[in-house]
Amino acid sequence: MSLPNDSWLRCFHTVPDPVARLVCCPHAGGSASTFFPLSRELADRSRVEVVAVQYPGRQDRREAPMELGIRAMAARIAEELSAWADRPLSVFGHSMGATVGYELARVLKATASPGPDQVIVSGQRSPELQSSRPVAELDDDALVRELALLGGTSPELLDDSDVLQMFLPPLRADYAALRAYRHRPEPRLSCPVTALVGASDPKVTVEEAAGWSDVTHGPFDLRIFEGGHFYLDTRREEFTDTVTGLLASRPLHQPKPTPAH
Repeated sequence: MSLPNDSWLRCFHTVPDPVARLVCCPHAGGSASTFFPLSRELADRSRVEVVAVQYPGRQDRREAPMELGIRAMAARIAEELSAWADRPLSVFGHSMGATVGYELARVLKATASPGPDQVIVSGQRSPELQSSRPVAELDDDALVRELALLGGTSPELLDDSDVLQMFLPPLRADYAALRAYRHRPEPRLSCPVTALVGASDPKVTVEEAAGWSDVTHGPFDLRIFEGGHFYLDTRREEFTDTVTGLLASRPLHQPKPTPAH
């Protein structure tokens, strides 16, 4: 499907008659192209078509306004996904993208029965634990140090003033959106949720990732990888195999009993 530059969605590898689609939401400062390798692998191996989210303010959407909150972003993505709903949809998000993807899944559950097939969140604390640190307000040097701590951005890019001039404004907008986000615990999802985390992630502990179990009445699983915040780059093959396996299993929705009050 050919998409205009003002669309929130990108499809790098079109799959004839796909068995399912995976909607991928990038990290803060990230772009749809982050998921190009995963898109290629899933198209070749599983006939799963990846639909990657392109947030405003970067790459071919550099001129698009960035002043949007997490829920507003999720709503806009959900609107465009209506054209892709002829196949089962699963949602993946890394770091900030996990929060966006979670809220997207809630919108889809409310507006497109039966909602997403499953949700995979990565490198992010559970919603009620998410940090309100004023990262967006750091000066450029401090923000670059924050990025260096997390990894995932080459030192050459962090030393390039021209690249930083393009990269830092959308990054600040993303961090501001995250700081303004406040979790509303209800309604819960009903689909399976899987949380992925790097064992040495400086941003999120295994225990904080395990808190995602509270966002669904459905099954929950936690997968731990060797590596830090961007384990999905350093352990790319293992990460891809894990996502491929989760999509292949696509367990039936079996809601957990609601606790009695």
